[in-house]
Amino acid sequence: MSATANPFYALLPGLSRQQYQQQQQVAGLRTTTRSSISDITGVNNSSLYNDTVPITDKGQVMDKVYCKVADRYDTVLNVLSLFMNTMWKRRFVQRMAPAPGARLLDVAGGTCEIAKHYLEYQDSVNRDSASSVHVVDFNEHMLKAGEARLGGTPWMREGRVTFAQGDAEDLANVPDNSVDIYSISAGMHNLAHPERALSAAYRVLKPGGRFACLEYGHVDTPLFGSVCRWYLAKAVPMISQLLYKDGKSYERLATSVLNFPHQAQFVEAIRRAGFHMPGRGYELFQCGMMVAYIGTKPVVKI
Repeated sequence: MSATANPFYALLPGLSRQQYQQQQQVAGLRTTTRSSISDITGVNNSSLYNDTVPITDKGQVMDKVYCKVADRYDTVLNVLSLFMNTMWKRRFVQRMAPAPGARLLDVAGGTCEIAKHYLEYQDSVNRDSASSVHVVDFNEHMLKAGEARLGGTPWMREGRVTFAQGDAEDLANVPDNSVDIYSISAGMHNLAHPERALSAAYRVLKPGGRFACLEYGHVDTPLFGSVCRWYLAKAVPMISQLLYKDGKSYERLATSVLNFPHQAQFVEAIRRAGFHMPGRGYELFQCGMMVAYIGTKPVVKI
C-alpha cells in the first residue's frame, strides 16, 4: 500500500513524498520508510532508526533507551526544548480542564511530570483533594524516577498517586469505562502500534470521559520547520553527547519523533478510534513544535 493510498504517515500535507524526502535530506536526515497503516501493525515490518530497527522490535529498543535516560529524562528534555517543556505540559493540563474529583490515567507517565502538574491544578484551581492519578509506564526505571519525584509529597501520603507497569497498547489491568481522563504526553511516538493505544484509551474511558494527548508535531512554516527538523536530527544528538555523553539514545528519540505522523493525519486516527474531536481537533504550541489533542468519548445512549 502506498503513502498516497493511506496517508496516515504522510508527514507534511501539500508535499509529495519526493518533496518531503528532499526536505529531509536538506535537514541532514536519511529517509526511512513508514508508508502505511500495515507498517505500524508489523505486516510490512518496515524499519525505524535509519533502517536498523524493525517496527516489531521498537518497544524493546525504546525500553532500553529509557532505561538509560530515566534518571535525567525531564532535566534533559527541559534543556533540549530550550526550557519550554514545563510550560507545554502546564498548558496541556489546563486544556484538559479537569473537574473536581476526576481520576486521571496518565499513560507513559513514568517521571510523573504530568501527574504533578495535574494535582497542582486540582489543588490550586479546583480546591480539590479527592482527585487522583494512576500512572502507567512500560519502563520500570521511569516509574522509579516518578516515585522518587513525588516521594514525601502529601499526594503520596494521601494515596492520590498510584503506579503500575503496563503496556499502553492494551492497558490490560485497567477496567473498561473506569477513568475520567486519559492522558499521554510525548508517548505515542514511542509506540509501534499507536492505533492500538487509541483503542485501549477508548475502552478504559468512561462515556463522556476526556482523551488528552500531547505529542511532538510538525511545523508547517517552511523555514522554521526546516530549522526544527535540523535541530531534532542533528543538534539534539550533538548536545546530548556533549552534555551527557549519550548522543545515541537521544538520536533514537529524535528519529522516533520525526517519523511520527503529521497532526492532520494523527487527529483522523483519533477520530477513527471513536473519539469526538471538535473543530480541527488539535491545538498547536509554538507553531506545532508540540500539539495538544483533546477529545471526548461519546456518551452512548441505550
